[in-house]
Amino acid sequence: MTADNPAKAAPFRIRPRTDTDLEACVRVLATVHERNAYPLNWPQDPPTWLTPPSLLAAWVAEEDENGNGGIIGHIVLSRSEEGDAAAALWTGGPTAVINRLYVDPAARGRGVGAALMTRAVTDANSRALHPVLDVASTDTAAAALYERLGWTLLAAEVEQEWGPGQRVKVRCYAAPARPGPTTRRAASARSR
Repeated sequence: MTADNPAKAAPFRIRPRTDTDLEACVRVLATVHERNAYPLNWPQDPPTWLTPPSLLAAWVAEEDENGNGGIIGHIVLSRSEEGDAAAALWTGGPTAVINRLYVDPAARGRGVGAALMTRAVTDANSRALHPVLDVASTDTAAAALYERLGWTLLAAEVEQEWGPGQRVKVRCYAAPARPGPTTRRAASARSR
């Protein structure tokens, strides 16, 4: 946050996505697609793409903390399905997949993506699921965010099918392990 750039300091809030949010979510997604080629393939039916059959929960970031602004970000938490590369690589128990994460380019640099990730990870943990995700290997900005948040790289380059006849190289990540009671006790003993 700087006094020189009040937009960086502007408040936002994370809340569950509703059906009435989908139109605004698609508008922001179109901006992200045009600017950053995400998603790689523009979906035939964007609202359906934002609501996959494996959906567990979805959230949006809204421009101000009182809900008076527009949608500036989006994230989905889904059940793992066959073909999910990151879920297949994780050996530590049941997983949930974080996907459909995007932030309006005009709202970047404010921690919106990190806040959305935190919300999805918290929800996955409450379901006793370990969050995983994959990202196109060319999306270095997203990979940098995940690594800043402490996510573990499971595989630097895995091929995954993203459409009929389309294979994409992805990087697979897992959320940091949650400290269990034994881990917390050991950390506490070390700090004494």
